[in-house]
Amino acid sequence: MQACSTDLTLEDAPPPPADARAWAGLAVLALPTFLLGLDVTVLYLALPALAADLQPGSTQALWIMDIYGFMIAGFLITMGALGDRIGRRKLLMTGAALFGLASVLAAFAPSANTLIAARAMLGIAGATLMPSTLALISNLFSQPRQRALAIGIWATLFALGMAAGPVVGGLLLSLFWWGSAFLVAVPLVLLLLVLAPRLLPEYRASPRAPLDLGSVALSLAAILPVIYGIKEMARLGLHGSALLSLLTGLILAVAFVRRQQRLAHPLLDMSLFASRRFSAALVVLLVGLVGVAGVMLLVTQYLQLVAGLSPLAAGLWMGPPALMMVCAGIGAPLLARRFRPGLVVAAALALSTLGYLLLARLSASADAVPVAIAGFSLVYLGLGTIAALGTHLVVSAAPAAQAGSASAMSEMVQEMGIALGVALLGSLATLLYRVRMTALPEVSAGDLAADHPALDSLWGATREAGTLISPSILEDARAAFVHGLNITAGVSGLAILVLALLAALTLHHVKALDD
Repeated sequence: MQACSTDLTLEDAPPPPADARAWAGLAVLALPTFLLGLDVTVLYLALPALAADLQPGSTQALWIMDIYGFMIAGFLITMGALGDRIGRRKLLMTGAALFGLASVLAAFAPSANTLIAARAMLGIAGATLMPSTLALISNLFSQPRQRALAIGIWATLFALGMAAGPVVGGLLLSLFWWGSAFLVAVPLVLLLLVLAPRLLPEYRASPRAPLDLGSVALSLAAILPVIYGIKEMARLGLHGSALLSLLTGLILAVAFVRRQQRLAHPLLDMSLFASRRFSAALVVLLVGLVGVAGVMLLVTQYLQLVAGLSPLAAGLWMGPPALMMVCAGIGAPLLARRFRPGLVVAAALALSTLGYLLLARLSASADAVPVAIAGFSLVYLGLGTIAALGTHLVVSAAPAAQAGSASAMSEMVQEMGIALGVALLGSLATLLYRVRMTALPEVSAGDLAADHPALDSLWGATREAGTLISPSILEDARAAFVHGLNITAGVSGLAILVLALLAALTLHHVKALDD
């Protein structure tokens, strides 16, 4: 009996706490995490300067902003599985080197199409980094409380990178040209390549199953046509090519799922979705990021093109939202030790709907900047919470051998949410802008050409202000932009309120971390 008691005690012994080396490893993983978040938003404030230099059309401008996220989303499943097979640290370092090279190419891009291609390369490289960083955290921290805190810090750093993007971009634009925003990645990549072999463990799944190239092709062929179809539908309406692209992507997605169910070693283990916690957390991450990304694109343009702030001043105004995100990212896992994570997420999302409401009532007056920042700070409160707790719920629901795949799914829906937010909400705001501008008397009278840049976008109106027949048209353009922002924020707020109710209902059974 004594021997049995000893065996039971050893089997049920809690995992050991993380040592100083593990926390140092987390600091190393902070480098690519912060960098990836930074690269999502660093161009937001640089867009007007970039548009003046490269002169992209409105569709090209949206592709410059969101092709990065689309390519990350498309390749994350593949890279998550690849990291489990060849080694998560090896994939991290390879991707970091590629990211640095693509950043240099983007910095010196001579045309809009070249920049789009460079941003696509950055997205592919980013797809190797994101699942590796999160999966390595699960290797470094085995205690649930420490892992939750580490993931919270990880999510905060990614969100902080997103928040710092406009600040860094504004500072660099005040000193250099728009391409300098990309060169920030180079020293961070070099530092990562030096420190990673010394402080990060290597991990490979055992047995090391071969990578199914057919699944890789199907995953890309399913995701990219859906994204393209959504963009084209937002731009052209229920156009035949958009509907065909959507239908093609959905058919290929079904084929991908069926292939995974048949394979002995699938690219993505569909049994992960049997967990209610896993699926619900993915939905929260996806929808939450759609609202944040779309509104952020519009708010950063509002600060410059409507309020008339310089890039540096606009970046500094983004400081309070960044602070709110940091507090939420670190505070949410601590609150989840006493309260159920689902309730913490639901409460934070409910508060963030107040921020969307403030943005929905925003005016074109320069005096409204504090209102815009207050509203966006509440939006970022919800973002910090769902990024920390949502990611933890997804990763902790999967076994250790599938941490790479679970991490990839978590990151894929977040990147997909960011990209869809820019595409859908950005396109919605653009559509509302064009409808309002084409109704101007100057257009119906033929005094303003139907293809004038002022009718396409606010930055087009600002860039061509000298060619406008009346200064009032620029004010009309600003009012049309704010109208689009109001409607877009209202739609987003309604979706986030529904999401808060969903989180409360579907995640209420998850126990507090100290239970």
